[in-house]
Amino acid sequence: MAEAAQAPSKRPLSPHLQVYRLTLSMMMSGLHRITGLALVAGMVVLTWWLLAAAAGRNAYTTFEAFETSWIGRLILFGFSWAVLHHVLGGIRYLLWDLGIWIDNEEREWLIRANIVGSIACTILLWVILLLSGMR
Repeated sequence: MAEAAQAPSKRPLSPHLQVYRLTLSMMMSGLHRITGLALVAGMVVLTWWLLAAAAGRNAYTTFEAFETSWIGRLILFGFSWAVLHHVLGGIRYLLWDLGIWIDNEEREWLIRANIVGSIACTILLWVILLLSGMR
């Protein structure tokens, strides 16, 4: 019995990142997780907005000064992209779970549509907001 425990294993080692070729699908999986974390950070800004609105004019003026600054706009732009990208990525995963568009060529097309769609929707959203009079 002791001999079997000391014998070297004949099982293959698990593949490592050095074995795999990085694919667009793998990168998008990681990006989907990153946008999920960005949404959590964006919720802090959303909470600040709601608390400032409830706290009164002075608190809301402070929030508004941040929100209208270039860094505030950049954060809001990034947050809106993360929301749209995450939603489209969630729809993509739902389609795959249903067995739709899961073949190699279809899968790559859907991933590219997720990237282009999230960028296009974000730009369209911001154009609409700016044309509607967003300060």
